[in-house]
Amino acid sequence: MPVARRSSLGTDERSAEAGETVFVTARTGPRHAAPSRHERRKRGKRQQNQEHGEHEKRPEHQGRRGHEEHGNADPKRRGRWPLVVVAIVVLGLAAAAVVQLRRPVPLPVLRFDAPTVVDVRGTTPTRPWPAKGQGALAVPALGVLQTSGPETPVPVASVAKMMTAYVVLLAHPLGPGDQGPSLTLTAADQSQADADADAGDAYVPVQAGEQLTERQLLEGLMVPSADNLADVLATWVSGSPAAFVATMNATAARLGMRDTHYADPAGLDPTTVSTAADSLRLAAMAMAVPAFVTVVDQHQATLPVAGVVTNPDRSIGTGAFIGVKSGFTDAAKGCLVLATTSTVGGRQVLVLAATTGQGGSDPLGAADVATRALLASAVGSLEPDTVLEARAVVGRATSPWGTSAPIRTVGTVREVVLPGEVVRVSPRPPKRPGARPGVIVVSEGGRVVSTQRLRTGAMAGPPWWWRLLHG
Repeated sequence: MPVARRSSLGTDERSAEAGETVFVTARTGPRHAAPSRHERRKRGKRQQNQEHGEHEKRPEHQGRRGHEEHGNADPKRRGRWPLVVVAIVVLGLAAAAVVQLRRPVPLPVLRFDAPTVVDVRGTTPTRPWPAKGQGALAVPALGVLQTSGPETPVPVASVAKMMTAYVVLLAHPLGPGDQGPSLTLTAADQSQADADADAGDAYVPVQAGEQLTERQLLEGLMVPSADNLADVLATWVSGSPAAFVATMNATAARLGMRDTHYADPAGLDPTTVSTAADSLRLAAMAMAVPAFVTVVDQHQATLPVAGVVTNPDRSIGTGAFIGVKSGFTDAAKGCLVLATTSTVGGRQVLVLAATTGQGGSDPLGAADVATRALLASAVGSLEPDTVLEARAVVGRATSPWGTSAPIRTVGTVREVVLPGEVVRVSPRPPKRPGARPGVIVVSEGGRVVSTQRLRTGAMAGPPWWWRLLHG
């Protein structure tokens, strides 16, 4: 049997002795027999199945690859987030800083010095006080009220009509030139006038049906001192004289007239009492009403039926004397309140004087002489004086950030004063936060004389770091 051998060249050799042809084939790898048709068919199906499987798996593979690519990209993106956060924080801090820097600066704290008492140079002059009765003088603008001595309530007669006219004008105000409403007088009013004439009381004749304006009634009350018109006005305002008297007493209490009591509107009743000082308290308030001043600053007036009527006091409405009221009864004797004005240091000042209980053969004349002497004494002693120098320091403003500046007067505080009086200088804070630093108030005799603005010196603003921390 022939034996097959593998040569070194990888060829099959058969012995020649077997009588077969020997083929020698050169090859580089292992020898494989040629696949059969069946094997080629199976191999082709396997190849198709592999290709089909790879085709179906490709999207999953690609998706996995995309996911892996995305996963590989996340660390880079995550690396950017800290930068974004830092940027947001920086922008937020910058915005907060801008808001802080734009906020309003807190107001400084104002601290004022204690009130200063200034003694006006000179001594109080000796006044020509009346030998009998009471005397008083006042400068309402200065709050000065001086009296002849301790006072007790005494009858004041028609001086009480100042309160009657004042209450009427409070109830029915008039402009300086207004006439006001008209009142028609009755038969009862005419009868009252006749009764006053028979009693020897001050009156003006009237007729039933006569019409008098409010101003004419006040002129008849205050110029000739008509008692009968006091009752007419009281009934018109309050419905009855008694109700009107109650209003008079309430008004006196409100004005601080502690030694005053009214029993009737005309002052005929001896229980209508007051003092010289209280009479000046009332006169100061009444003379601040322009309509009152135009009524009492007359020596004569003209009424429809009575005609021209004259003031019983010879000074009122003449020369420098601008009011106000005289009075006389047997119980009160001569009483007078007199007013004048004086220009001192370019300022017009009202001066008042009053006397009560002046007797003698001419009580009203005695009262006029005594009261004019007091007025002349007061006017002669008024003088301007420097109470506080310009730029005087009256306090200090301190800021929350530690700076400060003085609070000063704007200019010189110069006032009309009476020698020997005491002037009180009091700084006052502003009425509301953020307003001007306030005012300096000058008062004399307990009354405010004047006010003057204050000014705070320049003050450095807060540093930026303070505003950031405390805005």
